Amino acid sequence: MENLVAEIIGTLILILLGDGVVAGVLLARSKAQGGGWIVITTGWALAVAVAVYAVGRISGAHINPAVTIGLAAIGELPWADVPLYIIGQFIGAIVGAILVWLTYLPHWAETDDPDLKRAVFCTAPNIRNYPMNLVTEIIGTAMLLFGVLAILANEEVVNSGLGPFLVGALVWGIGLSLGGPTGYAINPARDLGPRIAHAILPIPGKGHSDWEYSWVPVVGPIIGGVLGALLFQVLLG
Repeated sequence: MENLVAEIIGTLILILLGDGVVAGVLLARSKAQGGGWIVITTGWALAVAVAVYAVGRISGAHINPAVTIGLAAIGELPWADVPLYIIGQFIGAIVGAILVWLTYLPHWAETDDPDLKRAVFCTAPNIRNYPMNLVTEIIGTAMLLFGVLAILANEEVVNSGLGPFLVGALVWGIGLSLGGPTGYAINPARDLGPRIAHAILPIPGKGHSDWEYSWVPVVGPIIGGVLGALLFQVLLG
């Protein structure tokens, strides 16, 4: 139960600050409107770092089903614990998205483009090519798992307390370098949880929730997470 609560809180923080920065940049009459990709990727990086600092000592701060499944695939987490972690992650993601909606409540009606409203909650590719979008998410999430395991393999980093900050920096680098094609979901809960919130929330003029694409940021990160964890174990573990 402690791990469930920690994953709820950690993922809530991730989405509140991560989707929050997207809302600030995209929604009309926000003071951050037009801040651009650097602002978004920086906001997400800090969101990850804060979430990991908050609950890392309790659950390990997976805050991502791809991380949970990837670690289970290499024996770092019992498979029996996986459902509890994922349930917590999805609860946290949905609640975090609802809090973002509430924070920016007056701005939804001021924003005309329904695609911008949906983009606050979930990802979409700039070029819709499902096989290549899937490959992009696989590569990005493989880099995430490989990088996280590489960072935490350094005992001096763990002992210094810099681990969460460096994991955030890793996510920043992934966003800057690999995020352009699909928006770097690299996390099924981060994408599907807020997408569900988008579908059920009373957002004026919100349009559809793009369910046709929704499988890509779920399947791609799971495959990539397992591949990244296995590659690290085989090559450097």
